[in-house]
Amino acid sequence: MKDKSKVIFGNVLTSSVYNKAVKTQKKNIKKFGDDKDVSYPVNIQKNEHIGDLLGVMDVQVLEKGKAASGEFDREKGIIVGNIRMGFGHYRISMAIASAAKSMGYTPYWMDLNSYKHTTCTKVISAQNDLYSLGSRISGKSKLFNKLVWEPMNYEGFRKLSYNAADQKNAELMAPVYANVPKDIPVVATHVWPAQAAIHAGMKNVVNAIPDNWPMALHFAEGSLHTVQTHFAYQGYRICNGMQGKDVLNPMPAEDLLYTGHYIDHELVSNIEADCAARKSRKEKGEPMRFLLTIGGAGAQKEIFAAIIKELLPAIVKKEAALYVNVGDYKNVWDDLLKEIPGLASASTEHFDDWGKTQKFCEAALTGPVTGVHGFYHANIFEAVYCTNLLMRSCDVLVTKPSELAFYPVPKLFIKRVGGHEQWGAIHSAEIGDGTLECADTPHTLQMIDLFMKEKTLLCDMCDAIVKNKEAGIYDGAYKVVELANKMRNA
Repeated sequence: MKDKSKVIFGNVLTSSVYNKAVKTQKKNIKKFGDDKDVSYPVNIQKNEHIGDLLGVMDVQVLEKGKAASGEFDREKGIIVGNIRMGFGHYRISMAIASAAKSMGYTPYWMDLNSYKHTTCTKVISAQNDLYSLGSRISGKSKLFNKLVWEPMNYEGFRKLSYNAADQKNAELMAPVYANVPKDIPVVATHVWPAQAAIHAGMKNVVNAIPDNWPMALHFAEGSLHTVQTHFAYQGYRICNGMQGKDVLNPMPAEDLLYTGHYIDHELVSNIEADCAARKSRKEKGEPMRFLLTIGGAGAQKEIFAAIIKELLPAIVKKEAALYVNVGDYKNVWDDLLKEIPGLASASTEHFDDWGKTQKFCEAALTGPVTGVHGFYHANIFEAVYCTNLLMRSCDVLVTKPSELAFYPVPKLFIKRVGGHEQWGAIHSAEIGDGTLECADTPHTLQMIDLFMKEKTLLCDMCDAIVKNKEAGIYDGAYKVVELANKMRNA
Protein backbone atom coordinates (compact mmCIF):
# COMPACT_ATOMS: atom_id res chain seq x y z
CA MET A 1 0.00 0.00 0.00
CA LYS A 2 1.36 3.42 -0.95
CA ASP A 3 1.99 5.93 1.82
CA LYS A 4 -1.22 7.96 1.96
CA SER A 5 0.46 10.78 3.86
CA LYS A 6 2.75 11.55 0.91
CA VAL A 7 0.30 11.74 -1.97
CA ILE A 8 -3.46 12.42 -1.83
CA PHE A 9 -5.37 11.87 -5.08
CA GLY A 10 -2.21 12.56 -7.05
CA ASN A 11 -1.39 15.71 -5.08
CA VAL A 12 2.14 15.43 -3.70
CA LEU A 13 2.67 16.85 -0.23
CA THR A 14 5.87 18.58 0.83
CA SER A 15 8.49 16.74 2.82
CA SER A 16 7.89 19.08 5.77
CA VAL A 17 4.19 18.14 5.85
CA TYR A 18 5.04 14.45 5.64
CA ASN A 19 7.73 14.65 8.31
CA LYS A 20 5.35 16.46 10.64
CA ALA A 21 2.75 13.70 10.13
CA VAL A 22 5.34 11.04 10.94
CA LYS A 23 6.44 12.98 14.01
CA THR A 24 2.82 13.19 15.21
CA GLN A 25 2.42 9.42 14.80
CA LYS A 26 5.62 8.74 16.76
CA LYS A 27 4.41 11.04 19.51
CA ASN A 28 1.13 9.12 19.74
CA ILE A 29 2.92 5.78 19.77
CA LYS A 30 5.08 6.95 22.65
CA LYS A 31 2.00 8.16 24.54
CA PHE A 32 -0.57 5.47 23.67
CA GLY A 33 1.43 2.45 22.45
CA ASP A 34 1.47 0.53 19.16
CA ASP A 35 -0.66 -2.62 18.93
CA LYS A 36 -0.25 -3.35 15.22
CA ASP A 37 0.86 -6.93 15.98
CA VAL A 38 -2.07 -7.67 18.30
CA SER A 39 -4.93 -9.83 16.96
CA TYR A 40 -7.89 -8.67 19.01
CA PRO A 41 -10.73 -11.22 19.29
CA VAL A 42 -14.23 -10.05 18.34
CA ASN A 43 -17.58 -10.59 20.04
CA ILE A 44 -20.92 -9.94 18.32
CA GLN A 45 -24.11 -9.35 20.25
CA LYS A 46 -27.39 -7.51 19.90
CA ASN A 47 -27.32 -3.87 20.98
CA GLU A 48 -29.54 -3.72 24.06
CA HIS A 49 -30.64 -0.13 23.46
CA ILE A 50 -31.37 0.19 19.72
CA GLY A 51 -31.12 -3.45 18.68
CA ASP A 52 -34.88 -3.86 18.40
CA LEU A 53 -35.50 -0.41 16.90
CA LEU A 54 -32.75 -0.45 14.27
CA GLY A 55 -31.61 -4.06 14.08
CA VAL A 56 -28.16 -3.11 15.37
CA MET A 57 -25.59 -5.73 16.36
CA ASP A 58 -22.56 -4.57 18.36
CA VAL A 59 -19.04 -5.50 17.30
CA GLN A 60 -17.00 -5.66 20.48
CA VAL A 61 -13.22 -5.73 20.06
CA LEU A 62 -12.05 -7.67 23.10
CA GLU A 63 -8.79 -7.68 24.99
CA LYS A 64 -6.11 -10.08 23.83
CA GLY A 65 -6.66 -13.61 25.12
CA LYS A 66 -10.42 -13.38 25.58
CA ALA A 67 -12.70 -15.77 23.72
CA ALA A 68 -14.32 -14.58 20.49
CA SER A 69 -18.00 -15.33 19.89
CA GLY A 70 -20.65 -14.76 17.26
CA GLU A 71 -20.39 -14.74 13.49
CA PHE A 72 -20.83 -12.07 10.83
CA ASP A 73 -23.47 -12.44 8.15
CA ARG A 74 -21.18 -12.33 5.12
CA GLU A 75 -24.05 -11.90 2.64
CA LYS A 76 -26.30 -9.38 4.40
CA GLY A 77 -24.01 -7.80 6.98
CA ILE A 78 -22.83 -4.18 6.77
CA ILE A 79 -20.35 -2.64 9.21
CA VAL A 80 -21.35 0.84 10.38
CA GLY A 81 -18.05 2.39 11.44
CA ASN A 82 -18.18 5.44 13.66
CA ILE A 83 -16.80 7.28 16.66
CA ARG A 84 -18.44 9.21 19.41
CA MET A 85 -17.31 12.80 18.88
CA GLY A 86 -20.33 14.86 19.77
CA PHE A 87 -23.62 13.20 18.83
CA GLY A 88 -23.54 13.80 15.08
CA HIS A 89 -21.58 10.77 13.90
CA TYR A 90 -23.65 8.45 16.09
CA ARG A 91 -26.84 9.96 14.65
CA ILE A 92 -25.70 9.50 11.05
CA SER A 93 -24.71 5.92 11.88
CA MET A 94 -28.20 5.32 13.22
CA ALA A 95 -29.63 6.62 9.95
CA ILE A 96 -27.47 4.18 7.99
CA ALA A 97 -28.45 1.33 10.32
CA SER A 98 -32.14 2.22 10.02
CA ALA A 99 -31.97 2.23 6.23
CA ALA A 100 -30.03 -1.04 6.22
CA LYS A 101 -32.58 -2.75 8.44
CA SER A 102 -35.48 -1.52 6.27
CA MET A 103 -33.73 -2.99 3.22
CA GLY A 104 -33.15 -6.40 4.79
CA TYR A 105 -29.53 -6.00 5.86
CA THR A 106 -27.89 -6.49 9.26
CA PRO A 107 -26.04 -3.40 10.56
CA TYR A 108 -22.97 -4.16 12.69
CA TRP A 109 -22.01 -1.25 14.95
CA MET A 110 -18.28 -0.51 15.31
CA ASP A 111 -17.51 2.50 17.50
CA LEU A 112 -13.74 2.96 17.29
CA ASN A 113 -13.92 5.18 20.37
CA SER A 114 -15.27 2.38 22.58
CA TYR A 115 -12.37 -0.11 22.70
CA LYS A 116 -10.50 1.40 25.62
CA HIS A 117 -7.67 -1.14 25.68
CA THR A 118 -6.64 -0.36 22.08
CA THR A 119 -4.28 2.29 20.76
CA CYS A 120 -7.08 3.23 18.35
CA THR A 121 -9.47 4.33 21.08
CA LYS A 122 -6.79 6.02 23.13
CA VAL A 123 -5.82 8.22 20.16
CA ILE A 124 -9.44 9.04 19.30
CA SER A 125 -10.44 9.74 22.91
CA ALA A 126 -7.63 12.25 23.29
CA GLN A 127 -8.80 14.06 20.14
CA ASN A 128 -12.41 13.89 21.28
CA ASP A 129 -11.58 15.47 24.63
CA LEU A 130 -9.81 18.34 22.88
CA TYR A 131 -12.71 18.87 20.45
CA SER A 132 -15.32 18.89 23.23
CA LEU A 133 -13.26 21.35 25.24
CA GLY A 134 -12.82 23.61 22.22
CA SER A 135 -16.55 23.54 21.50
CA ARG A 136 -17.43 24.58 25.03
CA ILE A 137 -14.80 27.34 25.18
CA SER A 138 -15.89 28.69 21.79
CA GLY A 139 -19.42 29.13 23.13
CA LYS A 140 -18.16 31.24 26.02
CA SER A 141 -15.22 33.16 24.52
CA LYS A 142 -15.71 35.29 21.42
CA LEU A 143 -11.95 35.87 21.20
CA PHE A 144 -11.13 32.14 21.30
CA ASN A 145 -13.85 31.47 18.76
CA LYS A 146 -12.56 34.16 16.38
CA LEU A 147 -8.84 33.46 16.68
CA VAL A 148 -8.75 29.69 17.21
CA TRP A 149 -11.95 27.69 16.81
CA GLU A 150 -13.50 29.18 13.67
CA PRO A 151 -10.20 29.21 11.71
CA MET A 152 -9.40 25.62 12.76
CA ASN A 153 -12.84 24.24 11.84
CA TYR A 154 -13.09 26.28 8.66
CA GLU A 155 -9.61 26.41 7.13
CA GLY A 156 -7.42 24.15 9.28
CA PHE A 157 -9.45 21.00 8.65
CA ARG A 158 -9.73 22.00 4.98
CA LYS A 159 -6.03 21.52 4.19
CA LEU A 160 -4.42 18.47 2.63
CA SER A 161 -1.75 18.72 5.31
CA TYR A 162 -4.37 17.90 7.97
CA ASN A 163 -5.34 14.75 6.08
CA ALA A 164 -1.70 13.69 5.92
CA ALA A 165 -1.44 13.71 9.72
CA ASP A 166 -4.75 11.86 10.10
CA GLN A 167 -3.62 9.14 7.71
CA LYS A 168 -0.58 8.44 9.87
CA ASN A 169 -2.77 8.26 12.98
CA ALA A 170 -5.22 5.99 11.15
CA GLU A 171 -2.42 3.46 10.71
CA LEU A 172 -2.54 3.11 14.50
CA MET A 173 -6.32 2.49 14.39
CA ALA A 174 -6.27 -0.34 11.84
CA PRO A 175 -5.78 -3.26 14.30
CA VAL A 176 -9.42 -3.09 15.50
CA TYR A 177 -10.46 -4.50 12.10
CA ALA A 178 -8.02 -7.44 12.32
CA ASN A 179 -10.69 -10.11 12.81
CA VAL A 180 -13.46 -8.53 10.75
CA PRO A 181 -13.99 -10.37 7.41
CA LYS A 182 -12.33 -8.22 4.78
CA ASP A 183 -15.15 -8.48 2.23
CA ILE A 184 -17.95 -7.16 4.50
CA PRO A 185 -18.79 -3.58 3.45
CA VAL A 186 -17.88 -0.79 5.84
CA VAL A 187 -19.97 2.38 5.86
CA ALA A 188 -18.02 4.93 7.89
CA THR A 189 -19.76 8.04 9.24
CA HIS A 190 -16.49 9.62 10.32
CA VAL A 191 -13.33 9.59 8.25
CA TRP A 192 -11.17 7.79 10.84
CA PRO A 193 -13.12 4.50 10.69
CA ALA A 194 -12.89 4.75 6.87
CA GLN A 195 -9.14 5.46 6.87
CA ALA A 196 -8.50 2.73 9.45
CA ALA A 197 -10.54 0.24 7.40
CA ILE A 198 -8.49 0.99 4.28
CA HIS A 199 -5.22 0.57 6.19
CA ALA A 200 -6.57 -2.71 7.62
CA GLY A 201 -7.23 -4.10 4.14
CA MET A 202 -11.02 -3.88 4.14
CA LYS A 203 -12.05 -4.20 0.50
CA ASN A 204 -15.43 -2.39 0.34
CA VAL A 205 -15.42 0.94 2.20
CA VAL A 206 -17.95 3.77 1.83
CA ASN A 207 -16.93 7.04 3.46
CA ALA A 208 -20.20 8.87 4.21
CA ILE A 209 -19.05 12.49 4.50
CA PRO A 210 -21.28 14.53 6.86
CA ASP A 211 -20.36 18.18 6.25
CA ASN A 212 -21.50 20.52 3.50
CA TRP A 213 -18.20 22.44 3.66
CA PRO A 214 -15.55 20.48 1.67
CA MET A 215 -12.55 19.65 3.87
CA ALA A 216 -9.57 17.40 3.21
CA LEU A 217 -10.11 16.15 6.74
CA HIS A 218 -12.76 13.84 5.22
CA PHE A 219 -10.57 12.17 2.60
CA ALA A 220 -10.05 8.41 2.91
CA GLU A 221 -8.42 7.55 -0.40
CA GLY A 222 -9.27 4.00 -1.39
CA SER A 223 -12.88 4.35 -0.24
CA LEU A 224 -15.98 5.52 -2.10
CA HIS A 225 -16.78 9.02 -0.82
CA THR A 226 -20.45 10.05 -0.64
CA VAL A 227 -21.82 13.54 -0.02
CA GLN A 228 -25.24 14.93 0.88
CA THR A 229 -25.31 17.98 -1.40
CA HIS A 230 -24.30 19.04 -4.91
CA PHE A 231 -22.35 21.94 -3.42
CA ALA A 232 -20.18 19.50 -1.46
CA TYR A 233 -19.75 17.32 -4.55
CA GLN A 234 -18.25 20.14 -6.59
CA GLY A 235 -15.97 21.30 -3.77
CA TYR A 236 -14.63 17.83 -3.08
CA ARG A 237 -14.26 16.95 -6.75
CA ILE A 238 -11.79 19.78 -7.37
CA CYS A 239 -10.26 19.73 -3.85
CA ASN A 240 -11.34 23.35 -3.62
CA GLY A 241 -9.06 25.52 -1.49
CA MET A 242 -7.34 22.54 0.08
CA GLN A 243 -3.87 23.87 -0.63
CA GLY A 244 -4.33 27.61 -0.63
CA LYS A 245 -4.94 29.01 -4.10
CA ASP A 246 -3.27 26.09 -5.88
CA VAL A 247 -5.24 24.28 -8.57
CA LEU A 248 -5.08 20.64 -7.48
CA ASN A 249 -5.58 17.32 -9.20
CA PRO A 250 -9.29 16.51 -8.91
CA MET A 251 -10.71 13.46 -7.19
CA PRO A 252 -11.40 10.68 -9.70
CA ALA A 253 -15.07 10.64 -10.66
CA GLU A 254 -15.44 7.03 -9.53
CA ASP A 255 -14.33 7.94 -6.00
CA LEU A 256 -17.10 10.47 -5.28
CA LEU A 257 -20.91 10.30 -5.47
CA TYR A 258 -23.83 12.52 -4.46
CA THR A 259 -26.49 10.55 -2.56
CA GLY A 260 -28.71 13.06 -0.75
CA HIS A 261 -29.22 13.39 2.99
CA TYR A 262 -28.49 10.52 5.38
CA ILE A 263 -31.87 10.11 7.12
CA ASP A 264 -33.52 7.30 9.10
CA HIS A 265 -36.12 5.16 7.35
CA GLU A 266 -38.63 5.89 10.14
CA LEU A 267 -38.40 9.61 9.47
CA VAL A 268 -38.38 9.47 5.66
CA SER A 269 -41.29 7.04 5.40
CA ASN A 270 -43.49 9.23 7.62
CA ILE A 271 -42.71 12.66 6.14
CA GLU A 272 -46.13 13.26 4.59
CA ALA A 273 -48.06 12.24 7.71
CA ASP A 274 -45.83 14.18 10.10
CA CYS A 275 -45.90 17.37 8.02
CA ALA A 276 -49.68 17.14 7.66
CA ALA A 277 -49.98 16.82 11.45
CA ARG A 278 -47.83 19.93 11.96
CA LYS A 279 -49.96 22.00 9.62
CA SER A 280 -53.14 20.69 11.23
CA ARG A 281 -51.96 21.64 14.72
CA LYS A 282 -51.12 25.13 13.48
CA GLU A 283 -54.53 25.58 11.86
CA LYS A 284 -56.30 24.44 15.03
CA GLY A 285 -54.25 26.73 17.27
CA GLU A 286 -52.84 23.89 19.33
CA PRO A 287 -49.68 24.52 21.38
CA MET A 288 -46.72 24.87 19.04
CA ARG A 289 -44.14 22.22 19.86
CA PHE A 290 -40.46 23.23 19.96
CA LEU A 291 -37.67 20.68 20.38
CA LEU A 292 -34.38 21.85 21.86
CA THR A 293 -31.51 19.40 21.63
CA ILE A 294 -28.18 19.77 23.39
CA GLY A 295 -25.26 18.46 21.30
CA GLY A 296 -22.72 15.94 22.49
CA ALA A 297 -20.19 18.66 23.30
CA GLY A 298 -22.67 20.21 25.76
CA ALA A 299 -22.24 23.70 24.30
CA GLN A 300 -24.76 26.55 23.88
CA LYS A 301 -26.67 26.13 27.13
CA GLU A 302 -26.95 29.91 27.43
CA ILE A 303 -28.90 30.25 24.17
CA PHE A 304 -31.27 27.48 25.20
CA ALA A 305 -31.87 29.19 28.54
CA ALA A 306 -32.87 32.40 26.74
CA ILE A 307 -35.26 30.49 24.46
CA ILE A 308 -36.91 28.73 27.39
CA LYS A 309 -37.37 32.01 29.25
CA GLU A 310 -38.94 33.51 26.13
CA LEU A 311 -41.34 30.59 25.66
CA LEU A 312 -42.40 29.99 29.27
CA PRO A 313 -45.27 32.54 29.30
CA ALA A 314 -46.68 31.01 26.11
CA ILE A 315 -46.24 27.52 27.56
CA VAL A 316 -48.21 28.49 30.66
CA LYS A 317 -50.98 29.82 28.37
CA LYS A 318 -50.85 26.56 26.35
CA GLU A 319 -49.85 28.43 23.22
CA ALA A 320 -46.54 26.56 23.09
CA ALA A 321 -45.07 23.29 24.33
CA LEU A 322 -41.44 22.35 24.72
CA TYR A 323 -39.26 19.25 24.49
CA VAL A 324 -35.74 19.63 25.92
CA ASN A 325 -33.33 16.75 25.31
CA VAL A 326 -30.12 17.28 27.27
CA GLY A 327 -28.74 13.96 26.03
CA ASP A 328 -26.44 12.46 28.66
CA TYR A 329 -25.73 15.84 30.27
CA LYS A 330 -28.01 15.89 33.33
CA ASN A 331 -25.96 18.76 34.76
CA VAL A 332 -27.28 20.95 31.90
CA TRP A 333 -30.88 20.29 32.97
CA ASP A 334 -30.02 20.95 36.61
CA ASP A 335 -28.40 24.26 35.66
CA LEU A 336 -31.44 25.27 33.61
CA LEU A 337 -33.75 24.58 36.55
CA LYS A 338 -31.62 26.78 38.80
CA GLU A 339 -31.40 29.60 36.27
CA ILE A 340 -35.01 29.78 35.04
CA PRO A 341 -37.76 30.57 37.55
CA GLY A 342 -40.91 28.60 36.86
CA LEU A 343 -39.25 25.92 34.72
CA ALA A 344 -39.45 23.20 37.37
CA SER A 345 -43.16 23.69 38.01
CA ALA A 346 -43.95 23.61 34.28
CA SER A 347 -41.83 20.52 33.59
CA THR A 348 -42.29 16.77 33.43
CA GLU A 349 -39.02 14.86 33.62
CA HIS A 350 -38.43 11.77 31.48
CA PHE A 351 -35.16 10.57 32.96
CA ASP A 352 -33.32 7.34 32.24
CA ASP A 353 -36.41 5.26 31.46
CA TRP A 354 -36.11 4.32 27.79
CA GLY A 355 -39.38 2.43 27.74
CA LYS A 356 -41.36 5.40 29.05
CA THR A 357 -39.58 7.77 26.67
CA GLN A 358 -40.59 5.62 23.71
CA LYS A 359 -44.20 5.48 24.92
CA PHE A 360 -44.32 9.26 25.29
CA CYS A 361 -42.93 9.77 21.78
CA GLU A 362 -45.47 7.36 20.33
CA ALA A 363 -48.41 8.96 22.16
CA ALA A 364 -47.33 12.46 21.11
CA LEU A 365 -47.79 11.58 17.43
CA THR A 366 -51.57 11.64 17.79
CA GLY A 367 -52.30 12.99 21.27
CA PRO A 368 -52.08 16.43 22.91
CA VAL A 369 -48.85 17.81 24.39
CA THR A 370 -48.63 20.65 26.89
CA GLY A 371 -45.98 22.03 29.22
CA VAL A 372 -42.26 21.34 29.22
CA HIS A 373 -40.86 17.83 28.86
CA GLY A 374 -37.24 17.26 29.84
CA PHE A 375 -35.36 14.20 28.58
CA TYR A 376 -32.12 12.75 29.94
CA HIS A 377 -30.56 9.35 29.29
CA ALA A 378 -27.21 8.23 30.64
CA ASN A 379 -26.74 5.76 27.79
CA ILE A 380 -25.30 7.35 24.63
CA PHE A 381 -27.58 5.45 22.23
CA GLU A 382 -30.72 6.54 24.09
CA ALA A 383 -29.39 10.08 24.54
CA VAL A 384 -28.92 10.49 20.80
CA TYR A 385 -31.91 8.58 19.47
CA CYS A 386 -34.33 10.34 21.84
CA THR A 387 -34.09 13.41 19.58
CA ASN A 388 -34.91 11.27 16.53
CA LEU A 389 -38.03 9.91 18.23
CA LEU A 390 -39.15 13.38 19.34
CA MET A 391 -38.56 14.86 15.89
CA ARG A 392 -41.62 13.25 14.39
CA SER A 393 -44.08 14.91 16.77
CA CYS A 394 -42.36 18.29 17.15
CA ASP A 395 -43.26 21.31 15.03
CA VAL A 396 -39.87 23.05 15.06
CA LEU A 397 -36.45 21.63 15.87
CA VAL A 398 -34.13 24.25 17.40
CA THR A 399 -30.52 23.26 16.77
CA LYS A 400 -27.10 24.40 15.68
CA PRO A 401 -26.55 23.71 11.95
CA SER A 402 -24.61 20.46 12.33
CA GLU A 403 -25.77 16.98 11.23
CA LEU A 404 -29.35 17.88 12.17
CA ALA A 405 -29.36 20.55 9.43
CA PHE A 406 -30.14 17.77 6.94
CA TYR A 407 -33.13 16.24 8.75
CA PRO A 408 -36.68 16.49 7.30
CA VAL A 409 -38.26 18.60 10.02
CA PRO A 410 -38.80 22.39 10.18
CA LYS A 411 -35.67 23.83 11.79
CA LEU A 412 -34.64 27.01 13.56
CA PHE A 413 -30.86 27.34 13.44
CA ILE A 414 -29.06 28.92 16.37
CA LYS A 415 -25.42 30.05 16.20
CA ARG A 416 -22.99 27.48 14.85
CA VAL A 417 -20.12 25.82 16.70
CA GLY A 418 -17.29 25.95 14.14
CA GLY A 419 -17.22 27.75 10.80
CA HIS A 420 -17.88 24.64 8.72
CA GLU A 421 -21.39 24.31 10.18
CA GLN A 422 -22.69 27.53 8.58
CA TRP A 423 -22.95 25.73 5.23
CA GLY A 424 -25.47 23.29 6.67
CA ALA A 425 -27.79 26.18 7.50
CA ILE A 426 -27.28 27.77 4.08
CA HIS A 427 -28.17 24.53 2.33
CA SER A 428 -31.25 23.99 4.51
CA ALA A 429 -32.53 27.53 3.94
CA GLU A 430 -32.04 27.13 0.19
CA ILE A 431 -34.07 23.91 -0.03
CA GLY A 432 -36.70 25.41 2.25
CA ASP A 433 -36.68 23.14 5.30
CA GLY A 434 -34.89 25.45 7.77
CA THR A 435 -34.19 29.05 8.72
CA LEU A 436 -31.10 31.13 8.20
CA GLU A 437 -28.50 30.76 10.94
CA CYS A 438 -29.45 33.12 13.76
CA ALA A 439 -26.11 34.62 14.73
CA ASP A 440 -27.16 35.79 18.19
CA THR A 441 -29.86 35.41 20.82
CA PRO A 442 -32.03 38.41 19.77
CA HIS A 443 -32.35 37.08 16.21
CA THR A 444 -33.11 33.60 17.55
CA LEU A 445 -35.94 34.99 19.67
CA GLN A 446 -37.21 36.99 16.69
CA MET A 447 -37.50 33.76 14.71
CA ILE A 448 -39.29 32.05 17.60
CA ASP A 449 -41.78 34.92 17.57
CA LEU A 450 -42.38 34.55 13.82
CA PHE A 451 -43.02 30.82 14.15
CA MET A 452 -45.47 31.48 16.97
CA LYS A 453 -47.44 34.37 15.44
CA GLU A 454 -47.84 33.31 11.80
CA LYS A 455 -48.36 30.24 9.66
CA THR A 456 -46.09 31.06 6.73
CA LEU A 457 -42.74 29.82 8.03
CA LEU A 458 -43.95 26.50 9.37
CA CYS A 459 -46.34 25.63 6.54
CA ASP A 460 -43.88 26.61 3.81
CA MET A 461 -41.22 24.41 5.40
CA CYS A 462 -43.62 21.49 5.66
CA ASP A 463 -44.53 21.86 1.97
CA ALA A 464 -40.85 22.08 1.01
CA ILE A 465 -40.03 18.92 2.99
CA VAL A 466 -42.71 16.96 1.12
CA LYS A 467 -41.42 18.24 -2.23
CA ASN A 468 -37.84 17.45 -1.23
CA LYS A 469 -38.86 13.89 -0.45
CA GLU A 470 -40.45 13.57 -3.90
CA ALA A 471 -37.13 14.74 -5.39
CA GLY A 472 -35.20 12.10 -3.43
CA ILE A 473 -33.23 14.61 -1.36
CA TYR A 474 -33.68 12.58 1.85
CA ASP A 475 -32.80 9.19 0.30
CA GLY A 476 -29.07 9.31 1.03
CA ALA A 477 -28.98 6.55 3.65
CA TYR A 478 -30.75 4.09 1.36
CA LYS A 479 -28.38 4.94 -1.49
CA VAL A 480 -25.29 4.53 0.70
CA VAL A 481 -26.45 1.05 1.73
CA GLU A 482 -27.15 0.16 -1.91
CA LEU A 483 -23.66 1.30 -2.92
CA ALA A 484 -22.02 -0.67 -0.12
CA ASN A 485 -23.80 -3.85 -1.14
CA LYS A 486 -22.97 -3.34 -4.84
CA MET A 487 -19.29 -3.08 -3.90
CA ARG A 488 -19.54 -6.45 -2.14
CA ASN A 489 -21.16 -8.09 -5.15
CA ALA A 490 -18.95 -6.46 -7.80
